[in-house]
Amino acid sequence: MSLEDDKPAPFEKKTGFAHLFAATRYSMQGARRLWREAAFRHEVLAFGAGLLLLALRGAAPVYYLGFLLLMLVLFSVEALNTAIEDVIDRISPEFSIVARNAKDLGSFAVFCLLVANGLYIGWVMLFAG
Repeated sequence: MSLEDDKPAPFEKKTGFAHLFAATRYSMQGARRLWREAAFRHEVLAFGAGLLLLALRGAAPVYYLGFLLLMLVLFSVEALNTAIEDVIDRISPEFSIVARNAKDLGSFAVFCLLVANGLYIGWVMLFAG
């Protein structure tokens, strides 16, 4: 099957500012979908707790920036992990080693960023001047 044999998309692709507005709308739909995940809501709470700890420590603005960037990466990876899980659940509702591995790898990526965020906050609390 070649690309020419594929059916056209059921929608018209937007360009220019219309594309920008459509992309923003899709991003907000993704954020609403992600909010339905308990893990993401817990990460948002952890973000608030981290900000509180930084404030109690009297951390410099640069440490807030570092934490914000790490959390944005965590939120992004959580979104990708959720997308992986949704796709796997759709295409492979029965048990599959490949599906389990894909979900486990996505979960591990989130775990790595949770550890990185925890280490960062711990380092700031202990060593940042």
